[in-house]
Amino acid sequence: MPGEAAKELALERIRILICNALESAHTSEIFADKQAQLAKKIAMRSRVRMDYDARQLYCKKCKKFIIPGKSSRVRVGGTNTKSIRITCIMCGHTYRKILQGSKATNKDL
Repeated sequence: MPGEAAKELALERIRILICNALESAHTSEIFADKQAQLAKKIAMRSRVRMDYDARQLYCKKCKKFIIPGKSSRVRVGGTNTKSIRITCIMCGHTYRKILQGSKATNKDL
């Protein structure tokens, strides 16, 4: 079907744009942001869901492209549940990615 071929092409272009944005982020943040916004626009227009790794590079609140280490702060921690806390420097929003479930209690001891 022509629709399937168009979606595959859109996914390929999105992956290329995200990779290029991550590579060029060290030299020009503005250029990287433009590439990332173009990738998001392609995904919305072609109604394609981005990969999980690519979706995690966007802030959940302000929808800006997060350059790991430059426009975000990453902290590892938590009490019983181990998680990664990612804070967007632009808007200050913090969200967590859970690494593992809560601690299992030992009934055998």
